[in-house]
Amino acid sequence: MTELLAVGVIALIAIAGAAVLGPRIGVAAPLVLVAVGIVASLLPWVPDATIEPEWILAGLLPPLLYSSAVSMPSMNFRREFGAISGLSVVLVVASSLVLGLFFAWVVPDLGFWWGIALGAIVSPTDAVATSIVKQTSISRRAISILDGESLLNDATALVLLRTAIVAAGTTFSFWGALGDFAKAVAVAVVIGWFVGWLNVSVRARVPSAAVNTALSFAVPFVAAVPTEHFGGSGLVAAVVAGLFTGIVGPRRLPPGHRLSDAQNWRTVELVLEGAVFLTMGLELARILGDVQREHTGIGPALLVAVGALVLTVLVRAAYVAPLLFALSKGAARGERMRDRFAEMHAGDRDAMSEVIREHRPGGRVPSERELDRFSTRIRRTLADIAYYTQAPLGWREGTAVVWAGMRGAVTVAAAQTLPEGTPQRSLLVLVAFAVALLSLVVQGGTIGPLLRRIAAPATDTDAKDAEERHRLLELMRDAATQVPAERERPPATEQELRAADPVELRAWMGREKARRLAVLEAQRAAVLDARDDGTFDAEVLESMLQNLDAEQIALELRGGPEH
Repeated sequence: MTELLAVGVIALIAIAGAAVLGPRIGVAAPLVLVAVGIVASLLPWVPDATIEPEWILAGLLPPLLYSSAVSMPSMNFRREFGAISGLSVVLVVASSLVLGLFFAWVVPDLGFWWGIALGAIVSPTDAVATSIVKQTSISRRAISILDGESLLNDATALVLLRTAIVAAGTTFSFWGALGDFAKAVAVAVVIGWFVGWLNVSVRARVPSAAVNTALSFAVPFVAAVPTEHFGGSGLVAAVVAGLFTGIVGPRRLPPGHRLSDAQNWRTVELVLEGAVFLTMGLELARILGDVQREHTGIGPALLVAVGALVLTVLVRAAYVAPLLFALSKGAARGERMRDRFAEMHAGDRDAMSEVIREHRPGGRVPSERELDRFSTRIRRTLADIAYYTQAPLGWREGTAVVWAGMRGAVTVAAAQTLPEGTPQRSLLVLVAFAVALLSLVVQGGTIGPLLRRIAAPATDTDAKDAEERHRLLELMRDAATQVPAERERPPATEQELRAADPVELRAWMGREKARRLAVLEAQRAAVLDARDDGTFDAEVLESMLQNLDAEQIALELRGGPEH
């Protein structure tokens, strides 16, 4: 017990040290931790690390994915869902098939289905590994795509892995596999949505921020465990619960609760992400030992891993290029239709009613609620067109998306779930480890210099953000005017304050505090409505929400009469 505690303390110190040292030496903290783990694993007095893969797949990934989903801008996720779903499903399947053929060809007596199983293991990008990308100059839109992809593609890979393992021992049914995948996603979405709704509903009634945060730590597991029991993807369920919480939470949870959540979850992310990369390095000695005992050869495994990594990059590039072309065509089509949508949005409700009637069988007159929904849809469509136009995805962004698709600890953990009867199992595990390690070192170590070298001419992003902040402040001022002002004039001078009746003064302070809190609530509602419409940049909106939360917390901490 004492030894285990000592190991935990040393690991925490190493994680904290890497987080401080990495930026100072210009190396991403995850790479520092992998190096520390490798060095430690090679020391003779350090025992081989044997970590159950389920601890990573079921213990570490759900909270990490949940936390990333909560902080994911919901509007950006919706806008990029086409690209995200394609990268998370189509690209993973295509990569698994190509890699499956490659592995079946270069590894003797492996077989096609075991090759696909290994292909599914090394195909998905890692949600933790992409944390390296956020420290570079990559565009915000590319980060949204990479974040969304890393949230969902693990589920596709794990379902495909299970399917390939089953197919290797029995007959394979394409429609059966497709049905299993659809079931896994559908069950996850339903349970994840319900857990997200339950999470916000319960925690909105908990007065203590500390208790609230403690409950939030259980949410990803409450979503993932029953989902896995019913044959769904626990990781997708955790993501859905996180997305629901991120969308609804700011409207339902008090600012103090959200601030506590954010601070504590950042600490959890730091520790869990660090543990994942440290674990990768520590497992090296054991994996090499398994390969040496079975005489499968470390050299051939490394050559296979290099070939697999090259193939993953080539397949990814072959998919991303037409994807960006299709996205550019869609943006151009939206630009051509902008004037028509703007005309409909500027028109009166009678004109909108005529447009709806023209496209409705029987020409039935729409209700007021339908007109409101139609107006909201047009407003959001115009905001989407502006978003795609102002943030185009060119070859630079495409290069970033291709080269930033790194593998990580999920690949190593998934490889260790291969059953004991797998042909040349130790070799396959080493290949998966080598692909993940090479990906982190080669891609993670060069992504920063690469992006700096191909960076587009500098644009005045700060000026654009400042303009959006100004427009958002105007919107918030308009929302504040909807709250009635206190009709009584407050005591202004020291003499008036001394002469004022203490009871009346406290009553006035109570009313003024209640009015100010009402103003903050009205402004927050306006900002969140703007978020849902997508009319402002996600980072600008998040900054404004944080300012409102800080102001409300400071106001509530002042004490005095309650509203």
